[in-house]
Amino acid sequence: MNDWTAFGRVDADGTVYVKTAEGDRVVGSWQAGTPEEGLAHFARRFADLITEVDLVEARLKSGAADAAHSLSSLKRLRATLDEAHVVGDIDGLATRLDRLNTLAEEKAGEARAAREVARGEALARKTALVEEAETIAAESTGWKTAGDRLKEILEEWKTVRGVDKKTDGELWKRFAAARDGFTRRRGAHFATLDGQRKQAQTAKEELVTEAESLSESTEWSTTANRLKELMTEWKAAPRAAKEAEQKLWERFRAAQDAFFTRRSEVFSARDAEYKGNLERKQAILAEVEALDIDADPRGAQNKLRDAQAAWHDAGRVPREAAAGLDRRWRAAEDRIRVAMDSAWRKTTPQDNPLLQQMREQVAEAEQRLARAQAAGDARRVKEAEQALASKKQFLDLAEKAN
Repeated sequence: MNDWTAFGRVDADGTVYVKTAEGDRVVGSWQAGTPEEGLAHFARRFADLITEVDLVEARLKSGAADAAHSLSSLKRLRATLDEAHVVGDIDGLATRLDRLNTLAEEKAGEARAAREVARGEALARKTALVEEAETIAAESTGWKTAGDRLKEILEEWKTVRGVDKKTDGELWKRFAAARDGFTRRRGAHFATLDGQRKQAQTAKEELVTEAESLSESTEWSTTANRLKELMTEWKAAPRAAKEAEQKLWERFRAAQDAFFTRRSEVFSARDAEYKGNLERKQAILAEVEALDIDADPRGAQNKLRDAQAAWHDAGRVPREAAAGLDRRWRAAEDRIRVAMDSAWRKTTPQDNPLLQQMREQVAEAEQRLARAQAAGDARRVKEAEQALASKKQFLDLAEKAN
């Protein structure tokens, strides 16, 4: 510590003076001890001022204290220095305080400028957040994403500081209005969507009801086509609420599966039956194709007649095999007919036993038709008519050939 007592004196009456450039100034009175003790007392007071100034200077230069606050403290110290009851280098301390005042004013100005920049940035940031919220409120239809973003904007808003209270309040009103507008628009959208989903649910319930009514149908082709149409209508219809959509779909799918499973079972059984019919017809055809027509035309014709009945009784065959079988059957019939034509030409019509036999067969066919008609059996009537027509056709050809 400097010897601040050198800057003061004590008169014989105990008056204490401090030395300044403008002359000695009375700072107090000392009666409690020696003049040296009195000067030391007032010098310690000056040392306390130096300590306070050191602290203000250190905080100012380090940036630990607000520059405006430091400036206020320095001005206070400078204003009271001329009246301070201390002994020390008053002029030196005044010069130091003036220098620190200048530094504090510079730093306070810089702080004000920085605050203005920060305020401008904060204002720009909050304004940008408000404008983004207003755009979302007016335009966005990505409801979840937009709602999440508005929550993020609110959290970010809370972190932005520095906007004056009035401006901040005005911006907040805009943000709150945008958020409320978005909430109302989203609510209206989902209200409309709920209405559409209810309509979609009603429409799909009708599709399900029809599909379930068709699930037991045996009109295989017609029903299959209608179920396909119902599927197309289902895909074109709007979606119902998630839970209702899933339940309706399960019912719709179950109805379709029930029908197509039954159809598949029936078709599988039919295919098995048709396969057995195919094997029987192939065996019949093989026997007809193996007949020795040249050796015994009449016997071949008799066997063909029996084979025709067996062929008809054998029933349907798989579609892919039918055409080939029919071609082979017609070829076998034509082969026997040609052989019979040749045999008939060798006899007179009256003596031709084959013609006589064919006439008998026509008569028998007519009797079978009459019995079927009398019995009222539509299937037997149809079969008898077909058999009679075929025999008459052979007889007519045979008679013309003779």
